[in-house]
Amino acid sequence: MNEKKHPQPEDASGFSRRDFLGASAVTGAAALVGASALGGAVIPREAWAETVKAAQAKAHVGPGELDEYYGFWSGGHSGEVRVLGIPSMRELMRIPVFNVDSATGWGLTNESKHILGDSARFHNGDCHHPHISMTDGKYDGKYLFINDKANSRVARIRLDIMKCDKIVTVPNVQAIHGLRLQKVPHTKYVFCNAEFIIPHPNDGSSFDPGADNAFTMYNAIDAETMEVAWQVIVDGNLDNTDMDYTGRFAASTCYNSEKAVDLAGMMRNERDWVVVFDIPRIEAEIKAKRFVTLGDSKVPVVDGRRKDGKDSAVTRYIPVPKNPHGLNTSPDGKYFIANGKLSPTCSMIAIDKLPDLFAGKLKDPREAVVAEPELGLGPLHTTFDGRGNAYTTLFIDSQLVKWNLEDAVRAYKGEKVDYIRQKLDVHYQPGHNHASLCETREADGKWVVVLSKFSKDRFLLTGPLHPENDQLIDISGDEMKLVHDGPTFAEPHDCIMARRDQIKPRKIWSRDDPFFAPTVARAKKDGIDLLKDNKVIRDGKQVRVYMTSMAPTYGITEFTVKQGDEVTVTITNLDEIEDVSHGFVMVNHGVSMEISPQQTSSITFVADRPGVHWYYCSWFCHALHMEMVGRMLVEKA
Repeated sequence: MNEKKHPQPEDASGFSRRDFLGASAVTGAAALVGASALGGAVIPREAWAETVKAAQAKAHVGPGELDEYYGFWSGGHSGEVRVLGIPSMRELMRIPVFNVDSATGWGLTNESKHILGDSARFHNGDCHHPHISMTDGKYDGKYLFINDKANSRVARIRLDIMKCDKIVTVPNVQAIHGLRLQKVPHTKYVFCNAEFIIPHPNDGSSFDPGADNAFTMYNAIDAETMEVAWQVIVDGNLDNTDMDYTGRFAASTCYNSEKAVDLAGMMRNERDWVVVFDIPRIEAEIKAKRFVTLGDSKVPVVDGRRKDGKDSAVTRYIPVPKNPHGLNTSPDGKYFIANGKLSPTCSMIAIDKLPDLFAGKLKDPREAVVAEPELGLGPLHTTFDGRGNAYTTLFIDSQLVKWNLEDAVRAYKGEKVDYIRQKLDVHYQPGHNHASLCETREADGKWVVVLSKFSKDRFLLTGPLHPENDQLIDISGDEMKLVHDGPTFAEPHDCIMARRDQIKPRKIWSRDDPFFAPTVARAKKDGIDLLKDNKVIRDGKQVRVYMTSMAPTYGITEFTVKQGDEVTVTITNLDEIEDVSHGFVMVNHGVSMEISPQQTSSITFVADRPGVHWYYCSWFCHALHMEMVGRMLVEKA
């Protein structure tokens, strides 16, 4: 019904997407965005070009100027997190998490291996959903959490140093996908969905997906200890999740209610559902010892499945159209939005109806659904501007649709009201989108980033593997305006934005930082003062080399070991000036690490080849940077 009122831009203006690709950003936006403005009216090309130029001027951040927002991007298959400035879309930093990074030595240094723990054996990761810790529904800038779908892990990044400081592998499950945080009163829990159904015990003896012992689980991680607090068994495969602003309810989209292992089987049922979790009830079940443990894990497991037509104490299942995907909470705290994916609709669940749902006062769980607006083909994710409007990506239509929440509710009740405000072409196949501060009570409605999966001919060709396309859209006015394209690598799945005043990174390291505390403790045991001593300690086949660095020299420029010795090099950077980072690379040994001002870093390797082996500083630190070198002499065994 909305297509007549909101025609596709090429129908209204006579411009095709191909015309758009051949035009400049300003001209293209004028051709397409203007054609899909309010009411489908065609705005003159010249007039619209001027509005887009104004929007682009707002997005411009000049040399030496600072961005208004930090953006944190999941690195997708690279396993890292990327830091961007918004609205410039300039990449500021890459934070290695689940990957090996030779620039910083992540995955190579002893400090990073200590954090990676047993999972250091994995050299890959698949990051999806970055989220910032909150206090009273606002970002507090303390932590950023990110999941690894590939190896069922969740990591925490300290935002004061922009380094990962803890990683946990979630037991009893496979493939951690959706991840969100408790919003109030503070981030006590990190909630994460395990996607795939596995048998318990998963010992290779058998697998009947329909059996009672085959399931997946909803997981809660203690945000401070990074230990798994509890797990809840559910029916079906979990997808995405979010929490309300009361601290009571979390919800997840759930597909494959059939518990099938093939595509045809997964499509058999007419509907799937949103699972709603009552967090205090889960905690009460655990306190009352009504839980089990699985295998070697000591994590409490509560059963949240419906059995014999009866609900569990801790969950409710709300039927929605087949294969829902994104799950998003409106910043006013009123609604969970479940995005239809295979249905052209989104399902709006009224959070204030959920207490009655759990109390058994609703005859049908569907009574909690207060609207299902028809938006277009392939709704995946919804974000918000804080002014009552939602923005949903349409994967199949390659569009972002702006619609009004309360008008959608009115239309569901039978009123003749048009809830769609605008449709904007994006390029192409958008997945996640994210508006500035949209996951908090402070959603400010300035910018939306749309993460498009395809780029086709938006950029110079780079071979068969194309970049993806992140697009920045101005939503500060009544109409959306596309102002920037940005190529990205390796499926950066999602992003999040925080105001720059909410993030307070350090300029140099604190000497008592827990990040390198284990290394400091080892040095103390060896009787070493890391700020003064440059010594070599020999302990049988183990050699520990302690040195300082200050531009442009290392405290030790030559040391000798025996072939086959295990060598640990520990370096403390004495420089106190920001930007003066040093590196340490031992040539032909696979050894590389970063040592920023006042940081201590260490790395261990085997000196397996006799001869002279040079080491050098890999971060350009001084006019005599090239002269910052030393030698390791390896004597034959």
